[in-house]
This record gives sequence, structure tokens and C-alpha cells, in this order.
Amino acid sequence: MSMSTSHILVYPFPAPGHMIPLLNLTHRLLSDGLIITISITPNNLPLLAPLLSIHPSSQLQHLLLPTPPNPPSGLLAETRSLRDHHYPILLDWFQSHSSPPLAIISDFFLGWTNQLACQVDIPRIVFSPSGSFSFSIFDSLWRDHPQNENPNNMDFVVSFADVPNSPSFPWWQISHAYRRSKEGDPDREFFRDTSLENLKSWGFVVNSFSQLEHVYLDRMKTQFGEDHVWAVGPILPTDGSSSEVPCHEVLTWLDGQKGNSVLYICFGSREMLTWEQMEELVAALGESDIHFVWCARQPSRRDESNEFGVLPDEFEERVRVSGRGFIVKDWAPQVAILEHPSVGTFLTHCGWNSVLEGIVAGVVMLTWPMGADQFYNAQLVVDELGVGIRVGEDTVKIPKSTELAQILNESMEENRPERQKARKLKEASLEAVKGGSSNKDLDRLVKSLNAL
Repeated sequence: MSMSTSHILVYPFPAPGHMIPLLNLTHRLLSDGLIITISITPNNLPLLAPLLSIHPSSQLQHLLLPTPPNPPSGLLAETRSLRDHHYPILLDWFQSHSSPPLAIISDFFLGWTNQLACQVDIPRIVFSPSGSFSFSIFDSLWRDHPQNENPNNMDFVVSFADVPNSPSFPWWQISHAYRRSKEGDPDREFFRDTSLENLKSWGFVVNSFSQLEHVYLDRMKTQFGEDHVWAVGPILPTDGSSSEVPCHEVLTWLDGQKGNSVLYICFGSREMLTWEQMEELVAALGESDIHFVWCARQPSRRDESNEFGVLPDEFEERVRVSGRGFIVKDWAPQVAILEHPSVGTFLTHCGWNSVLEGIVAGVVMLTWPMGADQFYNAQLVVDELGVGIRVGEDTVKIPKSTELAQILNESMEENRPERQKARKLKEASLEAVKGGSSNKDLDRLVKSLNAL
């Protein structure tokens, strides 16, 4: 470890899926001796507690930024509100600090921080919690502004010719924030401008690795410069995930199962299944022979829309009596579950954190994306990496229980090509962070920050 007195400001976007990988990167930068201040809102302070308990206050500080009053709904309005409330506070903090940071590392949704960095005359580095493929789509979308003349035509195809392999997606898989906002809307114009600030920034850190997304990383290097792109992933938690269910309970249950025989089901920390999705999945598990662990997020009692499905009591009782499954109704220790030798397949919404965790575990992924970048991640997993099998797509393509049960059973087959590829990709991911490309890129990043 090379000790340094370089001081860096880290500013995550205040959503768990964005914060957690950047906080894990922060831990690694602290371990390399950097001095870091993290800007954070009060409601997200608990996510920072583990880092604060590990690292001394002389090396890690936090700058508490207010949660915008009456926070708006929707990504575009939320991003603009963060800028309006946080920019003047951060500027004043920089100008009054006795030893201000030499650089800013901030989430790709916070492109306006590049304007702040320019004003205080320091470099800004973009952090992408997503992969370079989905960032390329995001970048191309907001830069080129493709239009659907008939927004009601959800099958209208958007092609991204400037992205390697020229991917294309139907209109309904394009970001809600993009297709549901109107030309000239102030929030939309602000978000587009702030997205373009990413390309004006000094460098780019991505939670990915060379062997996973080589061609898309090369595209980014042509935009930022060869020496200003750092692929440092997979950035995974070092201490597992917190859970309402003690970790040992689910792991003890897994200890009693055969190797590569268990399906793990999780749709992330935010997604919930509709009634139809829930009914088909419950029926498929009943029709299949599969053993499973299901992290089944349930709607709160305040949900008045009655849109989201609830696990049937009789299904839970059958699972308990048969011993075929283990149900967690809150947050599950996902990394520990996926890496257990009994788990062979992962039914996932394809959030990037989950995709990376599946890759590191070497499991076959059954893809059921629900929104955001998940459709792009699913295409990468299935069509390019060959480690996944398509199951569903949001509520547009919900598999029938009989079809899904067959896929679940077949996904466990030892000789499936997806399983062989998944094992090779696991080896590549571990090699990347243990002396390989990601480890070298992290060293380059630290040296670049120290050189400031």
C-alpha cells in the first residue's frame, strides 16, 4: 500500500444500487491510502456506517448534504433538484476548506458536478455503477436523441449504430425517463445537458473488467483517452449483504442440498412482481422439480394500487412442509447465497450489481429484466456472453408456468453450454481482480489521483 495525502471528494447518486458499488470502490481507494470525503444525504448515512467503523476519521470524512425538501418523483426532476440544492453548498465548502479535494469522483447521473469541478479548477471523474455496454447506450441515447414519431408504437425499433455491434431495442425497452419526457421540458433539457457533461469530464471509472466488455471499453477509451478509463470491477461487497434472516439459516439450509441443484430467485431491492408475474412463477415452481431460495420482496400495507402480487399462504406452507425451498421476505445475503456450491442457477432482473455477482459465482442466469439498464444487461448476458437464458421481459413477456417450469428444470443440466461458459467467465472475473486487468487499472487510478 502506497500512502498518500491526496484528498478526493466522492459523491454517489442517492440510490442503493448506485451507492453501494461506489462505497465499495471508496473502501479500496482508502486501503490504498487516499484521503476521502463522501458527500451523503441523511437517509443514506447508514450505508456509510461500515466504512466509518473501519477507517480512521483522519482518512475518511463525510459531508452531510440535505435531502431536497419535497423531493420530486422521477429521475429527471430528482437529478435537477439535487443540483439546485447541493451545488451552492458544495461550492461554499470547497472555497472555505483549508485543504480541499484535488478531484471529484461522482456518479454518471451527476454530470453537473463537472461544472462544479471546472469552477474550482479540479478534474472530475465519472463513476458508472453500470457496465460500459449500458453506458454506451445511455450516452448515445441522450447525445443523438432518437425520435419515435408515433410514441404509441411500442414496437418502434431504436438502433444504436455508433455502439459496437449496432445493438437495437424496441421503444418500450428505452428508458422511461427518456421516452416519457417531452422535448423542451426543463427537466429533460437539464438532464440531457448534464449527461453530456460526462463526456467533458477528465476520466471514467467503470464497474466492469476487460474480458467482460472489451469492445465497449475500447469505445470509451476513444472518448476519454486510453489513460483516462479505468475498469476496476467486479466491485463486490467484502462483508456480504445485511439481512433480516440470519445468514447462517439460509446457508445451513443450502448445506443440505446437492451441488449445483438450487435455483436462487431475486429481482433486486426495488422490483416487485405483479399479480400475473407472481402467479406464473409460483405455479412454475410447483410444477418443476427444482429446489430454490426465493428473496420475495412483498408490497407494504400502504400499497393501495393492488398492483403487486403477494405470496400465497398455502404456497409458503407447502414449501415449508416439503423442504423444497427457503423463502426470504426481505433482503437476502445474496453474495453468500450465490457463491454457495449448492446454487447453480440465478433467476434475476439483471441489475448490473446482480449480473456481476452472478458472474463471480459462475452460475447460469435466467434473465427477466424489468426496466432501466436491465434490458441491455440481459442482452449482454444472453447474446454476447452466452451465460444466460431468456425467461421474461417486464410485464410484456410473462412466461407461462409450464414453459417456465421446463426452463427451470433444464437450466440445472450440467452439460449446458451456458454453464461451461459461466465457469470460464468466473475464472476471468477472479483473475481480473487478483493481479489482472482490474487490479492494474485500480493501481493506475490511484497513481493518477496521487499525481494530482
